[in-house]
Amino acid sequence: MANRQSVLWGLKTVCLVHQHLNSTIYGNLCQQAIKVIKNDDVASGINEPLSILNQRKLPYLRFKVSNGPATQFKFLKHSTLVHRTDELANQTLAFHLEGALLKSCSLFPYFMLMAFEAGGLFRALILLLLYPLVLLIGKELGLRILVFVSFVGIRKEKFRAGTAILPKFFLEDVGCEGFDIVMSYKKRVAVTGMPKFMVEGFLRDYLGIDAVVARELKEFRGYFLGLMEEKMDAGLVISECTHHIGLGCFRKSHDQKIFSHCKEIYLVTEAEKKNWQVLPRKRYPKPLIFHDGRLAFRPTPLAALIMFIWLPFGFLLNITRTIVFISLPFKLSIPLLALSGCIITVSKPEPTTASINGENKPGGMLYVCNHRTLLDPLFLSAVLMKSVCAVTYSISRFSEVISPIKTVRLSRDREKDGKIMKKLLSQGDLVVCPEGTTCREPYLLRFSPLFAEMTDEIVPVAIKLQVSLFYGSTASGLKCLDSTFHLMNPNPMCSVKILNKLPSCQTHNTGGKSKFEVTNHVQNQIAAALGFECTNLTRKDKYAILAGNEGIV
Repeated sequence: MANRQSVLWGLKTVCLVHQHLNSTIYGNLCQQAIKVIKNDDVASGINEPLSILNQRKLPYLRFKVSNGPATQFKFLKHSTLVHRTDELANQTLAFHLEGALLKSCSLFPYFMLMAFEAGGLFRALILLLLYPLVLLIGKELGLRILVFVSFVGIRKEKFRAGTAILPKFFLEDVGCEGFDIVMSYKKRVAVTGMPKFMVEGFLRDYLGIDAVVARELKEFRGYFLGLMEEKMDAGLVISECTHHIGLGCFRKSHDQKIFSHCKEIYLVTEAEKKNWQVLPRKRYPKPLIFHDGRLAFRPTPLAALIMFIWLPFGFLLNITRTIVFISLPFKLSIPLLALSGCIITVSKPEPTTASINGENKPGGMLYVCNHRTLLDPLFLSAVLMKSVCAVTYSISRFSEVISPIKTVRLSRDREKDGKIMKKLLSQGDLVVCPEGTTCREPYLLRFSPLFAEMTDEIVPVAIKLQVSLFYGSTASGLKCLDSTFHLMNPNPMCSVKILNKLPSCQTHNTGGKSKFEVTNHVQNQIAAALGFECTNLTRKDKYAILAGNEGIV
């Protein structure tokens, strides 16, 4: 009882002395109090300072700090905040990104992404080797080491990872419960210990956050120095807000200048965060359609270590698979690739009158595919057991040289490209990806209608890929390494679904349909087969967002 009494009065003393609350001390005391209460029933006369510690599961702690020290405490479930919609119109929520929105408390994966994607393999290896030191020296100094290794010497003008790479991984780490609370407020201010350059694109573009309070990175002549400014520029944010609500986590050191102005503060327990559900894709405020970077997994310390161990084996596996694909006929190469872990599956329609391949008709068949990687035409050729010529928009010369099938580069001049495609169709079958670029997510970009005018012998093809380590596509990296990264995956899987040939009534020349009607029909067929969603976005949109250019190689 004496131990319990001291803990309770310790909590009350902290509240009375610290008008600008020290959340770390308070969190430690609260956790001690919870343990005491959990093992002993509340005795009469001792429930004054902690009258609300009477619930066995206490996800959020609420306390008031405005116009004087905190005088009352209570734990509230997250639903209590969400359902106070009538009270939130004129209030501002200041929330801690790492503590109150993201499920994971570790910042290492985000800095590993920075180091690998912007700095290269060697920088990422250094960061991984320094991770034990980061754990030992304390949070703030450890954060400075992560920032320095990840950013020093990186050119600011070329750095787009904050908007092109990180948003995907942030969204996959958002907790549903924290998201509900944050999005229920009209005005939202995010506070984070990470550099502003890393988080602002995600918070503003995908969550619609009004302001981001974070430290800026120092730079010299357009290059990052790997150092952060000492202070956050929070003055304007504070002066514009009249009623603050704070949302943080027990073991996070919140920025005192922001959270000391909050009239109410809610703290999330780490035990509760472990029970949070990941925000489903359908609830994203803005759909994630484009993202860049080579890593297809979340690079936690253990996952990053496994990646570095795998790299030598993966490189040898890539060479072996490439030699097999180039030098052997498809009947031999497909089984050997399957033995190496590279699985290609095919689904073909049952023969119908509409799907006859037109042996008695002049010219070849036009296969229209969605685009996941530059190897798509190779996968189609493999399942057809014959070489099919492919027209390309923009691939590296190296990829053209090592390709086992014929590739012809288009010029993006409509008349000239039309003549090229008609000539190739007169010589045999042809495959085209009318999206003009790859898309990793379950969306189809707008199809170019040029193919609809070329022939009526059109076969839609739906392609789906699964990778575990690396993406075989990039917007800002070296395109000559696309096939290398794809074939370095331990078990890349490709599913090719050949759909029924377009009936004559749905074609442009014979059926009288407009080229746009034919194009949209083919796009919808492929989307339905894959379970994807159609968009009106184009190649230019993708490269403008991810690389700041038009994607010409």
